[in-house]
Amino acid sequence: MGKAKYKRIVLKLSGEAFLGKLVHGIDLPAVSSIAEEIISVRKLGTDVAVVIGAGNLWRGREIVDKDKVINNNIILDRVTADYMGMLATVINALALQGGLEKLGQPTRVQTAIEMGKVAEPFIRRRAVRHLEKGRVVIFAGGTGNPYFTTDTAGALRAIEIDADVFLKATKVDGVYPIDPLKNPKVKKYDHLTYMQALKKRLEVIDTAALSLCMDNHLPIVVFNIFKKGNLLKVMKGEKVGTLIEEG
Repeated sequence: MGKAKYKRIVLKLSGEAFLGKLVHGIDLPAVSSIAEEIISVRKLGTDVAVVIGAGNLWRGREIVDKDKVINNNIILDRVTADYMGMLATVINALALQGGLEKLGQPTRVQTAIEMGKVAEPFIRRRAVRHLEKGRVVIFAGGTGNPYFTTDTAGALRAIEIDADVFLKATKVDGVYPIDPLKNPKVKKYDHLTYMQALKKRLEVIDTAALSLCMDNHLPIVVFNIFKKGNLLKVMKGEKVGTLIEEG
């Protein structure tokens, strides 16, 4: 299998990674495919933690922003919408847990909002111990607070568990100055410093998450999770995606 470049990682998955061919919801074959990618990394001996979004189930912020823009009767306030999104991430976490354990990979789900019937509460020392025992730990519920994205939750958890890198999995193969779907000729950045990414206001990762990684010297790799084998290539140090780190 080769040798891993990183001993411990946090993989940030968007909810869209679970859509597969669906428009909304959870496509179990897509979940199984991601589970296989994660297990391939575990076979290198790497500790793997996952932070998951919920865009496949709930996009509360878009609903709230839209209602504010048209100045009509607001269905939900931002805080309520954000909490609904946090709960939706737990559904995705349980789906991934099922996909991993079906393939024989032990897991634990930890949530920022306590719900003891389905998952453990997030406790840093317990999470680290699970990783040391070879379990994949899935962090759900974001940070447990409104106004923070799951990108920020991923960066925070990566720092808390002493991860070597924060892997931001997307549907494009790295960071571009503009959307490559709108301009196919635009060139990808292979490497950026934190300050370059902040100054360019690149939308591939939340600025709060980016600042948190910069302050704690945590490198970020942005890559395409939908291309099979990419995660393993990142782990082996191959030139995949965009690396964001100190200059």
